[in-house]
Amino acid sequence: MFKFLKEVVAGSGSGLKDFPYTIGDPYATAWGSWTHHRGTSKDDGSPVSIFSLSGSNPQDRHLVAGRNGVKRLRTVRHPNILSFLHSTEAEVPDGPAMKHTIYIVTEPVMPLSEKVKELNLGGTQRDEYFAWGLHQISKAVSFLNNDCKLVHGNVCLASVVVTQTLDWKLHAFDVLSEFDASNEASGSPMLQFEWLVGTQYKPMELTKSDWASIRKSPPWAIDSWGLGCLIYELFSGAKLARTEDLRNTASIPKSLLPDYQRLLNSTPSRRLNPSKLIDNSEFFQNKLVETIQFMEVLNLKDSVEKDSFFRKLPNIAEQLPREIVLKKLLPVLASSLEFGSAAAPALTVLLKMGSWLPADQFSIKVLPTIVKLFASNDRAIRACLLQHIDQFGESLSAQTVDEQVFPNVATGFSDTTVSIRELTLKSMLVLAPKLSQRTISGSLLKYLSKLQVDEDPGIRTNTTILLGNIASHMNDGTRKRVLINAFTVRALRDTFPPARAAGIMALSVTSSYYEMTEIATRILPNIVVLTFDPDSDVRTKAFQATDQFLQIARQHHEKLTTGDTMVAESTGVQLNTGNSGLLGWAMSSITQKGKPSDHGSISTANASNSQVSATSAATPGYAPSTSSSLDKAAPASARSSVDGWGELEDDNIHEENGSDKEGWDDVDPFDDKASPSLLSNIQAAQKRPVVQPKQAVASARSHQLKAPKSEDDPLWGPIAAAPPKSASKSADIKPSTSHNDEDDLWGSIAAPAPKTSGKPLKAPAANSDDLWGAIAAPPPSTKARPLASSGRGRGTKPAQPKLGAQRIGRTSSTGM
Repeated sequence: MFKFLKEVVAGSGSGLKDFPYTIGDPYATAWGSWTHHRGTSKDDGSPVSIFSLSGSNPQDRHLVAGRNGVKRLRTVRHPNILSFLHSTEAEVPDGPAMKHTIYIVTEPVMPLSEKVKELNLGGTQRDEYFAWGLHQISKAVSFLNNDCKLVHGNVCLASVVVTQTLDWKLHAFDVLSEFDASNEASGSPMLQFEWLVGTQYKPMELTKSDWASIRKSPPWAIDSWGLGCLIYELFSGAKLARTEDLRNTASIPKSLLPDYQRLLNSTPSRRLNPSKLIDNSEFFQNKLVETIQFMEVLNLKDSVEKDSFFRKLPNIAEQLPREIVLKKLLPVLASSLEFGSAAAPALTVLLKMGSWLPADQFSIKVLPTIVKLFASNDRAIRACLLQHIDQFGESLSAQTVDEQVFPNVATGFSDTTVSIRELTLKSMLVLAPKLSQRTISGSLLKYLSKLQVDEDPGIRTNTTILLGNIASHMNDGTRKRVLINAFTVRALRDTFPPARAAGIMALSVTSSYYEMTEIATRILPNIVVLTFDPDSDVRTKAFQATDQFLQIARQHHEKLTTGDTMVAESTGVQLNTGNSGLLGWAMSSITQKGKPSDHGSISTANASNSQVSATSAATPGYAPSTSSSLDKAAPASARSSVDGWGELEDDNIHEENGSDKEGWDDVDPFDDKASPSLLSNIQAAQKRPVVQPKQAVASARSHQLKAPKSEDDPLWGPIAAAPPKSASKSADIKPSTSHNDEDDLWGSIAAPAPKTSGKPLKAPAANSDDLWGAIAAPPPSTKARPLASSGRGRGTKPAQPKLGAQRIGRTSSTGM
């Protein structure tokens, strides 16, 4: 028998040289003759607890009882019983002599007496924590007595240890024995090692060694007495010295007192069953116990119960002991979220609890769960993660964001739900600084390019704002390819006023990234157009941005004048205070402007001046104003880029913001009012009779006269795009033309050319502005007969002028 027990205790090691754990410092207290050490694993450095028991020889009765404890601890498994990991028995030198020592390795735990002092709880918080601990120990004792028919024999404060999650666990199984009720008349000891139990912890029948009475009693009689001793030591704060001290109930809570007295009943058969202690006592009905119990069976609850529970949990957590919340509730909550049993509201509670942790502990206990949750298909959880990303985003490493977080977050860019797309967009403000240049250029900018033409105006606006904020994290090549196209070609032509305002602010904030040539040819022309925007906020920001970029141009001029060519291309200037709001999202301004549907097209401005009113009414949108010319001015690298902004075409812009008829190309802002002297001549000319000109003459004149709209096209050229390197080819009109428009009195009141589909330089089919039409002879009222149809010398009716028949006739006659 001894040989068998020694083999069981030896475990996987034959001595300390093969012991895979490092023994650390001992705790001040432990049960019986055991010594409780801190320890670590040699494999991974994880913490463990190591219990050691030494004897002078292998037959030492303490070692024999210790081997029984090792065997029982190894075979009995329960959530509230200490978890066994490893054991061994070795000879350890102690001076000149050798000592036989048993080692038991368990999960890391701490003596309950020391943990209570460390927590230093008081009042209601102490009672709630003690209630939870007693609840766990009662379950462990009930499992041994009622399910396993075993008797622990020495339940007390020293036989309870506390885990890192503040759970109480029962150990000290040296006295543990089977309950033998088959032979009630037998007087042999039922507990082989009952001598290890202190006299103050023994009930009266055990003190008298009345084994017959013990066998007639229920299996829980001895351990119920031990539970009473544990309760006394907990609330009195002192170790039980005498059995008579159990009568002192001054420190026992009133709600627990009736059950305490039943546990210590002098009659063994009347003692309270540990299983009924949990159910009957009001003491165990408190917030902490109910919260932990609910979370332990969370997967059995329905969605309504879960939602109700997690909405109340933040307020409950504020009232519970902080260390218990962080060490007990937080791990349970994280595990529930990770395995899908918790709902989305639990994530909010997890983040709130995690905010109470130090930064290093947050990275260990909370971040791994959050990273896994990004792969969840639950939209509610994804939305909650994105809403609170500012709380944990800074704790994420760049490698984790680039490899694990961003690939999962990026799926939200194409989500069908507007709120998910918007939250995903806003999360990039936190995640983008941690992304690699390869991810930004190859992935992020593609998504942002699509969002800039999103159907929701708020998303388009915030996309522009995001680009302005993350511009500093792009490389120079990406900035040159993306920023100007994104801000001018798209943002400034958006039909949503806040989107145009955001484009102006983005250009202002990123002004240091543009060369002087780009400012003069691509940025300033597009901003100046917005100085008479129908929206006052857009106009205000346009004037501020114009002043800023003109200041940059002025500085550039001064540097060139002084000969400072080394810094002539520097374009940085301090930002105006009016454009400092870019760092915030534009949703506040969007809300003030009204519903997005109200801004589908820009409303015309109501101005008292008739000329301004007419001009505004003719320009309902900015979209196609300079789209074609700007695209031509863009560099080749921009047009061939893969992020989307370099591939912008007229058709795409027109689809987003309107047709050609809604652009700035139809505006004729430079038409001056006719002078009074000219007006009188015009009125006199209108009173004269008008004769219709001949068709042939009108047709001939139409080729000589120029299209009146061609006068204005060169004036809009600088606004539409950068001036080409060579002479402008967009205007067909030369200064040395035969017709002088400046001397033409009719030119000042000539009607504008009809709107065409993108070909303003082509002469119209019918020239309504022919100056000679008033004196031309009218066309004949009949049609002349074709010469080919007349039959000479024949009275026959001429044939129909069908080209095919005539051709056949001529061929046949020629052949003859």
